[in-house]
Amino acid sequence: MKSNHLPMPHLFLVSLLLSFSWSTLGDTHQPHDSFLQCLSRHPSNAGSISSVIYTQNNSSFSSVFEFSVRNARVSTPTTPRPLVIVTPSHVSHIQATVNCSRSHGLQVRIRSGGHDYEGLSYVSQVPFVIIDLINLRSIDVDTENNTAWIQAGATIGEVYYRIAEKTATLAFPAGICPTVGVGGHFSGGGYGMLMRKYGLAADQIIDAELVDVNGKFLDRNSMGEDLFWAIRGGGGASFGVVVAWKVNLVPVPSTVTVFTVNRTLEENGTKLVYKWQSVAPRINEDLYIRLFLRAVNSSRTRTIQASFTSLYLGETDELLPLLQESFPELGIARQDCIEMSWIQSILYFAGIPQSEPLEIFLNRTAAAIFFKGKSDYVTKPIPETGLEGLWQRFYEDETESLELIFSPYGGNMDYIRESETPYSHRAGNLFNIHYAIAWGEEDVASSQSYINFMRRLYGYMEPYVSKSPRRAYMNYRDLDLGTNNNDVYTSYKQASRWGLPYFNNNFNRLIHVKNLVDPENFFRHEQSIPLLRR
Repeated sequence: MKSNHLPMPHLFLVSLLLSFSWSTLGDTHQPHDSFLQCLSRHPSNAGSISSVIYTQNNSSFSSVFEFSVRNARVSTPTTPRPLVIVTPSHVSHIQATVNCSRSHGLQVRIRSGGHDYEGLSYVSQVPFVIIDLINLRSIDVDTENNTAWIQAGATIGEVYYRIAEKTATLAFPAGICPTVGVGGHFSGGGYGMLMRKYGLAADQIIDAELVDVNGKFLDRNSMGEDLFWAIRGGGGASFGVVVAWKVNLVPVPSTVTVFTVNRTLEENGTKLVYKWQSVAPRINEDLYIRLFLRAVNSSRTRTIQASFTSLYLGETDELLPLLQESFPELGIARQDCIEMSWIQSILYFAGIPQSEPLEIFLNRTAAAIFFKGKSDYVTKPIPETGLEGLWQRFYEDETESLELIFSPYGGNMDYIRESETPYSHRAGNLFNIHYAIAWGEEDVASSQSYINFMRRLYGYMEPYVSKSPRRAYMNYRDLDLGTNNNDVYTSYKQASRWGLPYFNNNFNRLIHVKNLVDPENFFRHEQSIPLLRR
């Protein structure tokens, strides 16, 4: 997918637009006016760029900004807004925005779907510009070669829909939330229900297109293997603006089987969860059994419910003997199992009714909610006493919407080397824990109460999870781990507080690549890969 570069337009139209857009902002905003004038003079697609620039006094500014805001906690009325939003429709618009931001001392935030857990794709404490990739979302599926070119502004749902348009027996191993953007999801690793069979989204990337700090448009060949390695799990926004990915598609059977069974503590829940820890990471790689933990009301009593949700790449007749041999305690019966196509299973796991048309995957709309997330990796089964202590945390006041997700590893994940991509959580990990809590109250005190609860829960789990470092998943971004300084340099010791949990032994190589491709640290945010001080 080579992006189009169109001829240079008339500057008069752009100059008129910029004059109108900024005329009411006053002299104090002249540096930002200069930034816009820079865009108009840039040797690029400047004529069409005028239609994708939104300044703060543009009537559409708020709606464009808020459309892809997913975490209301980090986007309040007092949160600083970008000076400008650019929604590029051509690579040249990205090149112009990068070059002009750099020359005028503005930082950039790069937004694909807006699902960054801490809002780092659309929030900054220093003057900044958002490059919102929403207009760059074309998807070219090649069923002859089992590949696809996917622009970085596309969502996972759009990717799945376009694959299903062409074939029922190819898929892609990414997540299950349809509105997540592929720009961030793929560049942070990206896992889902096919992980034990095919690894991560990042493991299937075979080429990429990127605009670097100098405004150059690069593919895998021209960017080199170091940079190509770094953006497949190390977070693309530390190194440039990823424009598109080329990926391998993976085979799936025409019929898959799904099930969800719920068991409470009164139904032997603790022992089932304990047994799951040994079964789910070691069972046949065609079977993925995910575990959701929530508090529920049962017979007027509050209890914990364990939901075992599964995808099997095959039919029920093959699945039942497998479960009977490996996990008979779960008691799965034929009536629990549902056969469907792979694309229908995505509807199922996303909680979308099967009666909905597949076009629902093209809907990018998602409500912003107040939430806080964290993550862990588990290398040894949590003992029953540890689980019983965990259940007690579900009875605290803030836990009505608390959910823990245990996602099993093993299978193919054990055979991909830790250094293959920056995503280091491979062999030795039994499962990942995703902690999430949401709330409706908008006041600061309420938000802090829920955040404090999550920190206490995280503290309780410390003895039962990975150590030295305590691992974390970058796509479940957590600023509690640590942050960079606002200026160009952050010490290795400071950055390693979050860098080692995310990347472990790959962190040093990421720093090396950063120094090579962005030596002035233009592409930076609170948890971007740091420079080594010279």
